[in-house]
Amino acid sequence: MKTPKPMTSPLYTPPVSLPVLHIRPDAAVSIRRARVSDVPRLYEIINYYAARGDMLPKTLDQLYNRVRNFNVAEADGEVIGCAALHITWADLAEVVSVAVHPAFQGRGVGRRLVEPLFVEAIELGIPTLFTLTLQVGFFSSLGFREIPKLRLPHKIWQDCVTCFKQDRCDEVAMIRQVP
Repeated sequence: MKTPKPMTSPLYTPPVSLPVLHIRPDAAVSIRRARVSDVPRLYEIINYYAARGDMLPKTLDQLYNRVRNFNVAEADGEVIGCAALHITWADLAEVVSVAVHPAFQGRGVGRRLVEPLFVEAIELGIPTLFTLTLQVGFFSSLGFREIPKLRLPHKIWQDCVTCFKQDRCDEVAMIRQVP
């Protein structure tokens, strides 16, 4: 009897290779709000880093449902990075899915993606931001400080219920007040 071929779906099979860019690494970078048409590239970039264990994966469904939360970095018409603000409560939001294509790292793109999220939090009246991250140095440079995970409210753990790292989470909790 022939063994059936496993079904794959772009919704549940994240990419494990880095998206190929068709631009020069020295191209000028601009930051803008994400569009629905950006979702496939967000999926590639985020899940490339997720496959390496650097961040949590996102499904296409999650990204389409949260596309309004994202800022993207764009160079010569190609998305090369992203960051999002996920509101968790009246006074608390999480900075999530910060990712920059390696060809553009070290140029301040991550900072340029995250800083507008501070302004957005202020405009929304959200005084406190947090992140769960492996990139402690990066977030420290943006004014976040480490805190024990248990100091974060129970509400933020909703995504942890389905996380593959749930019982062995290595992410660091960090928090920042916005003026």
